[in-house]
Amino acid sequence: MTNMTPHQSLLSLEESVKQVVQELDLYSMEEITRKPSEEEWSLGQVYMHLIRSALFMQLRQVEVCRDMTADAASSDQLEKTQQGSMVFAAGSIPPIRVKVPASPEYTPPQPASKEEIVEGMQAVLRRMNELEPVIASIPENRRTMHPGFGYLSAMEWYLLVDMHFRHHALQRGRLAEFLRGTPSASY
Repeated sequence: MTNMTPHQSLLSLEESVKQVVQELDLYSMEEITRKPSEEEWSLGQVYMHLIRSALFMQLRQVEVCRDMTADAASSDQLEKTQQGSMVFAAGSIPPIRVKVPASPEYTPPQPASKEEIVEGMQAVLRRMNELEPVIASIPENRRTMHPGFGYLSAMEWYLLVDMHFRHHALQRGRLAEFLRGTPSASY
């Protein structure tokens, strides 16, 4: 998955969204909002996290990079962290579980309906489609800070959307096993 083009990333994301929409047919809203424990997220919260991260963080940062003036662009000294460099060299986020203390700022809400999830996923795809034709023209030195990966360019923020969806596929699988009543040793 390394060196993926924006178009390949978009196609991969479309496949991930298609899988999510198919998953919705397998579960009731009660199941979608059922949590394995108080500290863990439900399947619905994972979906909401993916939607909100894409729309309000990752794709928003693409727009910030796009809209920077030449004199506001970062210097070439603003780089990715070691973790960020490893993620982008591999083309994927490692399959590790990230535990963040529950907080109103970070913990995603439960979805109100399956339609809310579908509409959110469609909104992510719309924004990705709108940005794909211009992403390669945004100068590489226009970078904004990611809390774990360091300074990312518009292209890197764009590619991160698909990487993030793929990263959470393992968590979705673990939650599906929980809903079927079969424990999972993975992720």
